Amino acid sequence: MSGRVRLALCAALATLAASCALLPLVDPATWLLQAALLVVVQSAVGTAARRVPLARPVTVFVQAVISLLLLTVAFARDAAVAGIFPSPQVFAHFGALLAEGSQDVSRFAIPAPLTDGIRLMLVGGVLAIGLLVDALAVTYRSAAPAGLPLLALYSVAAGLSQGGARWLWFLCAAAGYLLLLLTEGRERLSQWGRVFTDRTAGRRPGGPGGAAPVRTGRRIGALALGISLIVPLALPSMSGGLLDAARDDDGGSRGNGGGTVSAVNPLVALQDSLNQPENRTALVYSTDSEEAQEQYMRIVALDKFDGSAWKPSERRITDIPDRMPTPKGLAPDVRTRTVRTTVSASDWYAQDWLPMPFPADRVRLKGKWRFEPEGRTLVGYQGQTTRGAHYQVDSLLVEPTEQQLRSAPEPPAGLKREYTDVPESLPDVVRKTARKVTRGARDDYDRAVQLQDWFAEDGGFTYDTEVRAGSGTAAIANFLEQKEGFCIHFSFAMASMARTLGIPARVAVGFTPGTARGDGKMEVGLQDAHAWPELYFEGVGWTRFEPTPTRGTTPSYAQPDSPTPDRNPSEQLPDRGQSATPSPGPSASDSCSAEERRTDPACGAAVPSAGNGGDDAGIPVGTVLAASAAALLVLLVPLLPMLLRRRQRNRRLRPHPQDGPAGAAAGVLDAWRELLDTGWDHGIVPQDAATPRTAADRLARIGELKPAEAEAAHRVALAVEQVLYAPEPRPAPGVTEDVRRVHAGLREAAPRRLRLRAVLLPPSTLRRLADALRRAAGRPGRWAVALRMRFAR
Repeated sequence: MSGRVRLALCAALATLAASCALLPLVDPATWLLQAALLVVVQSAVGTAARRVPLARPVTVFVQAVISLLLLTVAFARDAAVAGIFPSPQVFAHFGALLAEGSQDVSRFAIPAPLTDGIRLMLVGGVLAIGLLVDALAVTYRSAAPAGLPLLALYSVAAGLSQGGARWLWFLCAAAGYLLLLLTEGRERLSQWGRVFTDRTAGRRPGGPGGAAPVRTGRRIGALALGISLIVPLALPSMSGGLLDAARDDDGGSRGNGGGTVSAVNPLVALQDSLNQPENRTALVYSTDSEEAQEQYMRIVALDKFDGSAWKPSERRITDIPDRMPTPKGLAPDVRTRTVRTTVSASDWYAQDWLPMPFPADRVRLKGKWRFEPEGRTLVGYQGQTTRGAHYQVDSLLVEPTEQQLRSAPEPPAGLKREYTDVPESLPDVVRKTARKVTRGARDDYDRAVQLQDWFAEDGGFTYDTEVRAGSGTAAIANFLEQKEGFCIHFSFAMASMARTLGIPARVAVGFTPGTARGDGKMEVGLQDAHAWPELYFEGVGWTRFEPTPTRGTTPSYAQPDSPTPDRNPSEQLPDRGQSATPSPGPSASDSCSAEERRTDPACGAAVPSAGNGGDDAGIPVGTVLAASAAALLVLLVPLLPMLLRRRQRNRRLRPHPQDGPAGAAAGVLDAWRELLDTGWDHGIVPQDAATPRTAADRLARIGELKPAEAEAAHRVALAVEQVLYAPEPRPAPGVTEDVRRVHAGLREAAPRRLRLRAVLLPPSTLRRLADALRRAAGRPGRWAVALRMRFAR
């Protein structure tokens, strides 16, 4: 086996070793077998291309084409031409799969199910990394930089994985990289011939002395790897190292319940959930509360606004107490009732925060959960999620009166300072609008209610989930101006405006109460995802308000002008587009297994799109080999001149900077060259001695241009003369449109055979390719002459 072949094999093995770091992210891990087959074929194609030999860029291009064919066969065979060659439908199918995969990544927790979209992202990503590693390490003979794509692959996996075996995947990736470096070093060393060692010992290269460099390289690699693993443990100032699995993911030691939590923003998938075509059931619960409309399933509180986004603060977390402390700010004279809620999460619904009514008083559940006292939330650690969780929550139903809210005393200074802080980048329109809306208010309660009613009723706002989601200061200002958005915009805007008025505020994220079923239980689906503001009143605590129109219910204490009627809880629940007819039994999503949910449309899985070839049992080897050979013969040779010519045309006709004479001259001269080459492609060979006007006359006469197109050619010629002979070139903004007009005229007047040749085999490009090959062929001779002259001197 030659050194190049060994190096290519090691590059493929290093890629697959680094890819093992992605295994904990998805279940099952069968995608790795498919990725391994494709990487091996890709590497074999590169080895064959280097044996021909082909130029280095051409070798990489051939591997990229073969990789595209492999992905087409694997994921979009039904939409491809002859089942192999990509078509526009194939690229559209790839785009749909990638979009589906992005949604699945944001929706599922680790380990996510192996959907077609996620499989394409994994296999395609590994194949792209394999191409980069092979090109750097083998084609361009530089194995050291090949570690960068391998590091990127491992870093993505390590950043997402929450398991305790990340150090094992690092060892796999590092071992593959060290093997690649070792193989490249031996291959380079072999090109120098004999390895000279101790002459007195008479050792040969194949003896023990010849293996000394190899042994030294192994020792250095092992030492470097050991240092990289041990040093982070010895330095207390370094955190987040590869061996952090020895501690809890929350930063505390095992069993002591300490540590901190810094959560990822849970708003990433909120808009996606609201726009789901099917209201897939996430939670099913039963409650003994008579006020079912108040059973918001709160997940987390966003209490930090840094100007770019609302997000949770980094907080200390503890073990879950048997009974949680009294809610902050709640006075004994405020009426409360204890409500018991039993919740079951669906097997597919998995996220780190536990949905439950607020404020919870006692929670009974199993698993690795911690308590965050400030937001009164539960967060999982060491990979714990809500997937299939069953738990019971005793919560308080706080019922303050209007007078208690009006007479609320000043909140503590520290709390007010933290929860009224707004970034300096907050536009003045937010403060001015808040003061304008609340003009004439007597107290903070009046201001809160007026803000809520302005968003929900009086301000002319429209609820629209298709509006682009944004959580920064600019998004809030745009929302106040355009008055279109969904719950994110309403809650963020009201919380920001309340803070500018000195009212402590934050944003809660969770679910609205859901829809009643026939068996007395409530169903909460993805489309019930919601965000709402919470404002703090001393003596009552954190209090929910509802500024979003047509979503949720307005609390009775936030309706000062209307008494609270006695209503049937089931009649107060908002309509989510579901049928009001009670279901005789449990929904399909609750009675089906996890595998059935992913495959059976009746169990909540999306109907697979047409043309999806991703469910086939495997890739036939004969088809792959045939595709590789056909790509070399059918795609590479005919398409290369056409692609080069199109790229050259786009580069010449792109917009040029017009702020100076140099930019104006460059744009006109590029357009003139494109005009001459266009005529050349359509049979009008340019004459070097012809003036611009003569050349334009020849184009119009031989190309049989119409009067309007002939005038366009003459305008380009006049612009060229002005650039060449005028004291200062002037911009010609319409010159590129004139060139395109002449191109269309030449194409229309030319016979079909000439049109096909101009597209597939343009003479201008073929002549330049031939000139480039002649120059490349003569370059070694010139180098040899230069070297001889150098040594002679």
